[in-house]
Amino acid sequence: MNPGGLSARTRAARAVHGWILAAARILVGVAAGTARVVSGRLALFYHIAVVIVSAAVAATLPFTFAFLARRLLASWSAIQDEKVFLISAEITVALVLVLVLNHARTNWRNRRLSRMARAAGMVHFSSGSGVLSRRVARRLKEQHAVMRDIMIIGSTGFRTLADPKGDLRAVIENCRTAKIMLLNPESRGAIERIRTISDQAITRESLQSQVEQTIVFLRALPAASQRIRLKLYPEPPLWKLAILGDHAWVRHYHPALDVRLLPEYVFVHSQDPRGLYTAFYQYFTARWSDPAIPEYDLLTGELVHPDGERREVAGDLLRA
Repeated sequence: MNPGGLSARTRAARAVHGWILAAARILVGVAAGTARVVSGRLALFYHIAVVIVSAAVAATLPFTFAFLARRLLASWSAIQDEKVFLISAEITVALVLVLVLNHARTNWRNRRLSRMARAAGMVHFSSGSGVLSRRVARRLKEQHAVMRDIMIIGSTGFRTLADPKGDLRAVIENCRTAKIMLLNPESRGAIERIRTISDQAITRESLQSQVEQTIVFLRALPAASQRIRLKLYPEPPLWKLAILGDHAWVRHYHPALDVRLLPEYVFVHSQDPRGLYTAFYQYFTARWSDPAIPEYDLLTGELVHPDGERREVAGDLLRA
């Protein structure tokens, strides 16, 4: 073949390719136009159908009301002298009105409380007394804390962390970093907590044993000295607080009651200044930054004060 033949074939192929592209564009345009026409006609048919149905309903209203009036008059002529039926009907209507009004009032109050809760940032409430509610709370905490930085304030941490069934056991194992504050069992706050609580099983020895078991558990975690920081505060516990990422789980330490008997509230972080998440976050950071609260070194078992001074833990609290 000569170069001229190759050039002619190339020009023919290009021409065919151009015709195919033009035909495809025409088909696409026709399809799009058909779709627009069909969709436009469907909308038009819909509006026409709505107008026809509305006109039909309006045209039948006089006949409908006339029929209902005749039926009502016929029924009333039959029951107007039945005093027992009339009294029963009046009582029934009165009861229905009372129920409807009470339900409306309850709904209005619930909506008002719901708006208040949303304004405060509360997204979950757990009574903590049922097996199902505890299971749901444990699952939510695990979801909130996966590979997140967490902050915890508790009493001894035993039932929350060291216990294999603790609601934060899996959380502390799977988090990125953790700052934990526990009650110093040798402090005056621990003595005050033992004095005020009604549970006779809680003694100074039991508190100390539970804190020791929590420390043993924390030391056994992988890279505990890099991921976990622990401080021991001296005051009676006020809040059982777990800040898991963007969620703050809060319980109040009642002076005379076990904290497990009290409800747990969950607040979410948001830009709304009315939310309480920021308040609890600031509470934790203020407590953590308090120079009067020393840090417990998980490697040496010593209390490290902000000035760098190291002191051995008093009593029999676990040491390295």
